[in-house]
Amino acid sequence: MNERPLSIVGAPGSPYSRKLRAVLRYRRIPHVFVQRGSREARGLPKPRVELLPQLIMPAAGGGLEALVDSTPLIRLLETLQQGRSVIPPGPDLAFLDALLEDYADEWLTKAMFYYRWAYSADISKAAKILPRWAQTDQPESQAVALGRAFAERQIARLSVVGSSETTRPVIEESYRRLLLLLDAHLERSRFVLGGRPGAADFGLYGQLTQLAGFDPTPLAIALETTPRVVAWVETTDDLSGLEPRDEDWVDRNAVPDTLRALLAEVGRVYTPFLLANAEAIARGAPRVECLIDGRPWVQRPFPYQAKCLGWLREAYGALAREDRHRVDALLAGTGCERLFAR
Repeated sequence: MNERPLSIVGAPGSPYSRKLRAVLRYRRIPHVFVQRGSREARGLPKPRVELLPQLIMPAAGGGLEALVDSTPLIRLLETLQQGRSVIPPGPDLAFLDALLEDYADEWLTKAMFYYRWAYSADISKAAKILPRWAQTDQPESQAVALGRAFAERQIARLSVVGSSETTRPVIEESYRRLLLLLDAHLERSRFVLGGRPGAADFGLYGQLTQLAGFDPTPLAIALETTPRVVAWVETTDDLSGLEPRDEDWVDRNAVPDTLRALLAEVGRVYTPFLLANAEAIARGAPRVECLIDGRPWVQRPFPYQAKCLGWLREAYGALAREDRHRVDALLAGTGCERLFAR
């Protein structure tokens, strides 16, 4: 790694910013966190697509460049600094870790977006706080106007991620189940794949910093039903003091039932969406329409999430035969196996 600290441009309300920053902290990679919209961010390079977080890295031809997308950035960091890896050593466990990370990033974010902009208390808090992070010393009238405009824009985008009255029951029930399933697993295991965190932990953590840490309605649900999950999110924020050992990863031959239950939740809700979304895009259909958990789901097609399915299938296809057999055995009966059916 360069001696110069990396810069990560993000925001406290961005789950992916929190995800990547927590990885940098855990892996003890020197970095500085730059608030988007701040004076410090103005002189930094911009990415081609304005997403958060942005990792400022040395460019191949000299100078600096801004890279985005937390999942590939985590893999890039693995090549730049050894030790304290967040990718399990076995290809089969690494694949399960990637599948659960993708679920957190692409499905659980639907709940995050929904709760923030569906309930009045959550809308009010977000409109008050989010625009003030970048500049706490801005005039009050400007902050109020920015908050109002931001809330209106985000509420108008609810249907893009699939948040609507039609999909509300699926989202709310799925969030509550995830809390209970994760709580049951964390009672037996410190992290998703054992006694040390993987990329899936940081994916779940990122979304839950908002759901179980910032937004009033889903936080109240978490506090009432699964305080362990709330505590886990708060401690996962900075794991720089944790000393991981190779043997801390879960034994691939003794995967607990609580982990299989988490995979079954992925198969229950995320699998049917991914398949329907990919089919809609392949047909050029204007809408994704399917049943999830026996309830209707309708939204606009999401091209990036079709790419996610493609990447998961590529990773599955790249597994050696023995590793694929182990993955198949772990996924059998969870519903996830449908993603990789020939």
